[in-house]
Amino acid sequence: MATFFKNLLKNKVMLFMVLPGAVWFFFFSYLPLVGTITAFKQYRFNRDGFWASIAKSEWVGWDNFKFLFSTNDAFTITRNTLFYNLAFIFIGLVLSVAMAILLSELVGKTMAKVYQTGMFLPYFLSWVIVGYFAFSFLSMDRGMINQILGWFGMERINWYSEPKYWPYILIFVNLWKTIGYNSVVYLASIMGIDRSLYEAAMIDGATKWQQIKNITIPLLSPIIIIMTLLAVGRIFYADFGLFYQVPRDSGTLYQVTNVIDTYVYRGLKTTGEIGMSTAAGLYQSVVGFVLVMVSNYIVRKIDKDSALF
Repeated sequence: MATFFKNLLKNKVMLFMVLPGAVWFFFFSYLPLVGTITAFKQYRFNRDGFWASIAKSEWVGWDNFKFLFSTNDAFTITRNTLFYNLAFIFIGLVLSVAMAILLSELVGKTMAKVYQTGMFLPYFLSWVIVGYFAFSFLSMDRGMINQILGWFGMERINWYSEPKYWPYILIFVNLWKTIGYNSVVYLASIMGIDRSLYEAAMIDGATKWQQIKNITIPLLSPIIIIMTLLAVGRIFYADFGLFYQVPRDSGTLYQVTNVIDTYVYRGLKTTGEIGMSTAAGLYQSVVGFVLVMVSNYIVRKIDKDSALF
């Protein structure tokens, strides 16, 4: 015990530096874990307060979880959630790395900063704004795309009633919004690579593509693996704003835009069952945790140094 307090005093400066982050995690990540008990209860509000509501609510066991799997929509929302997230992970990874490499190769650093800022800006826009931005292109009457089709004598498309187009639209919109932000992480890693490696490669006659293939990408592989593992952990989560705001909650598009998060929201809005919503969140968290552990285990077996932990 004496050694423990001695180490605390020795590292007090570092501990004070991490204290704000630790307090934030305690109140917003660890303390709310107590509320997961409502996933196994039929939550009913009690006048005595939140904790009394949890304590006095009736235990229902696994009934809240059955809601997600006992309906005809269970397969659809699970398929959509997995499909879109896999597309976001792998297509986003390739484009983000490619964009970071292109930015790092620009000779004019001023223009590189301009391009980087322009790519970074969409990340800070809310999905409500992005939804209206998409509507300005896809509107049946005044949308820019339909106006262009009209100029060429082609038939206008009612985009918000045609499900076949929306997997491509949602993937494109998500990539447009997030690639700039994700590429910054890879760009920072590229900037940390020793320039002497490239100079030696140029002396040996390596082309620019050979430098990228044999130096840049191999040295980026650890951060690529870490970012992919973190993304895999959220593969059962969907960006609610993307799937709710951009399609404008159009019922005819549910077969391709309905994911776990939007399905739970609509169920909560209709039935008011907080326990069901909590069960869905717990289900997503547990599956994400298992996927991260399994993925990290596989990476450790292949290359121990590239594993997350």
